[in-house]
Amino acid sequence: MGGPDMAPHTPPSTPRSSQGLDRSRDAREVQTIGDSLPSTPRSSQGLDRADRSDVRAPVVTESHVHVTEAQLIGRTRHSLVLTAEERRWGRRRVRTREGRELVLALPTGSALTPGDVLYLGSDWYVIVAAAEEPVIAVRPRSREDALRVAFEVGNRHFTLAIDGERLLVPDDPAMEQLLTRLGASWSRTRAVFVPVGAGHRHDH
Repeated sequence: MGGPDMAPHTPPSTPRSSQGLDRSRDAREVQTIGDSLPSTPRSSQGLDRADRSDVRAPVVTESHVHVTEAQLIGRTRHSLVLTAEERRWGRRRVRTREGRELVLALPTGSALTPGDVLYLGSDWYVIVAAAEEPVIAVRPRSREDALRVAFEVGNRHFTLAIDGERLLVPDDPAMEQLLTRLGASWSRTRAVFVPVGAGHRHDH
């Protein structure tokens, strides 16, 4: 057919797809954001994969490390001093008494046990230690008295520790009321508190 010349059809420009060239821009933006965030700790699972210049805190995913005494020779000992309650907090950032930081990412229900090696690095290691904390010390008059106190404390879902001839319970108003009602001989003090059944030792 005749008619005016038709201008050649020019397809509309194709927008840059987010699956194409925009990826490089997004990548640059993510990189910029990432550079402004604190570095993410690397999982160690008991092994120090960072060199001494790496300031990132190791991530600990197990409640203890199986080691021998020979493996600890030549490594600097660091102590992580925690109360009984803190030893049950499995997900948090902690600092040893000597200043080293660790990130705990333990399975739910984990409890740290004093004396266990928690982390083994290339030239240092961390051992769990129990902190002195406020407790109520009970001095039972007899074995039967001790059993009675232990039963009543457990029946209220409180923890109890045995320290020689003393029974130790948390310094809590509920415990004060209970012991007073039982007519037990008790006093407030500070002591290492390692509850019965709150953990168990592992061979290193």
